[in-house]
Amino acid sequence: MLGTQFTKGSPNWLDLGSPDTEAAAAFYGAVFGWEFRSAGPDAGGYGFFQQDGLTIGALGPLTEEGAHSAWTVYFQTPDADATQKAAETAGGTVRAPAFDVMEAGRMACLTDPGGAEFAVWQPSAVKGLERTSATNTLVWAELHVAEPESVLGFYRTLFGWRWAEMEAPGMTYRVISTAEGDQQDASFGGAAELQGDTPRWVPYFAVEDADAVARSTQGNGGSVVMPAADVPDVGRIAWLADPFGATFAVLKPAPMG
Repeated sequence: MLGTQFTKGSPNWLDLGSPDTEAAAAFYGAVFGWEFRSAGPDAGGYGFFQQDGLTIGALGPLTEEGAHSAWTVYFQTPDADATQKAAETAGGTVRAPAFDVMEAGRMACLTDPGGAEFAVWQPSAVKGLERTSATNTLVWAELHVAEPESVLGFYRTLFGWRWAEMEAPGMTYRVISTAEGDQQDASFGGAAELQGDTPRWVPYFAVEDADAVARSTQGNGGSVVMPAADVPDVGRIAWLADPFGATFAVLKPAPMG
């Protein structure tokens, strides 16, 4: 389960690039009850989504040329420059070379060989998300690419990830874990064959009622990409998009048996 004791390769940050940060903040506030707090006058419009005063994600304007509104998952690295170099060597692409974010940490924006965008975060003052796996917070990160096995090999080069195959309806699903500790306890996400034509990482937020969140998403100007459905032994999931097309998913976890 995704926690906040981050190790190498853990998802440790999550942010949304949006063409209208004010409208995006209002949408997620309505759907998940998140509050938005600006990171200050020098942050270029960037700020934090919070729940009970704890940071559970972030939001900023689109900064890359030609970028579309999307959520970006960040993975922990002890050395952003070394990870960037390793990514290039292993067939990835550098979208933004490693740079310091004030005193907070150092980051780089990368794209894997399958075409999915991600980023890495080398923590300094900001260690990462302050709450995960609670209601309305990040609980899972899922990779969708044409050749999951080959792309996971790329991430193993970067972070030492492990994965285990499980059969899901109509596909082979791979449950991903960080390099350290018990493999099941260290799992944080999964990889599946690409559905559609956009390789990507999709963040899943834990919810108490996936159907209600889907209705709220539509009622607040978003859309339903994949209606709520039960996945055996996992829970009830739905894929949604905010008013600017950024895709995210929700999961009502199945009761632990």
